[in-house]
Amino acid sequence: MPRTAAPKSSTANVRAVERAIDILEAFSDARSSMSVLEIQKAVGLSRPTLYRILETLASKGFIRAHGTPQRFSLDYAVGKLAQNWLSGLDPVSAARPILERLHEEFGETVGLMMIRDVHYMCVVELPSLHALAISRGIGPVGDLGFGASGKVLLAYVDDQTLKGALRMQPKKTDKKQLLDDLAKIRRDGYRVSRSEVHAGAVSVSAPYFDHMHRILGAIAVYGPEVRVTDELVARITKRVLAATAELSAALGDKSSTARPMLRIGKSR
Repeated sequence: MPRTAAPKSSTANVRAVERAIDILEAFSDARSSMSVLEIQKAVGLSRPTLYRILETLASKGFIRAHGTPQRFSLDYAVGKLAQNWLSGLDPVSAARPILERLHEEFGETVGLMMIRDVHYMCVVELPSLHALAISRGIGPVGDLGFGASGKVLLAYVDDQTLKGALRMQPKKTDKKQLLDDLAKIRRDGYRVSRSEVHAGAVSVSAPYFDHMHRILGAIAVYGPEVRVTDELVARITKRVLAATAELSAALGDKSSTARPMLRIGKSR
């Protein structure tokens, strides 16, 4: 059945919304304040149309006019929408379908880790269905710097947290080697560990970030070395990096698409 054309008034209303969005999106870090002429050049609207839309946006608190000569900036309603969006970002809910795809693809245990001060915990675990499986369980896992996920998280914390975590390392820890490991993680974007937590276990872990590119946690896939061969590690690593980039993007991290080039090799 052929589609009925939308009434003219409806089409005009939709077009007005598109133009209003174009105006809001014209503002950026580099252009936080613009004159009418600058906005006009950015969106390509006639002066009368532009003024009508600016007046409407201002009445709703999305735009404010200030200064002489007059300039325009984003206003409080934009921040309110951003706050509503941020409050609705739930890493666990956003991660679950991503974790399920990894679990279905590889059949090994998949975990979602979250950082808590100088510790980290597992908040979601999809256990392997194999008789021989590695499982850590929901709850506290260990200190930062412990295992693949602990080192991945430690690699991206702020300096103060890093210093605190280093003070908590066991005396036998080679701190120079640990710092070298962290630098390698920041270069590669992931960590592969072998028998660091459980004898005979292999773990692949990569970090995910929030909208401010602050470290939130890690996604890890782990299993016994008899199944998780070097060839499988390479495949898992590629998918875990893609999974954490997807989760970071869902949580508002714009830099999640700019991950380092994948380098895969044997890790200790």
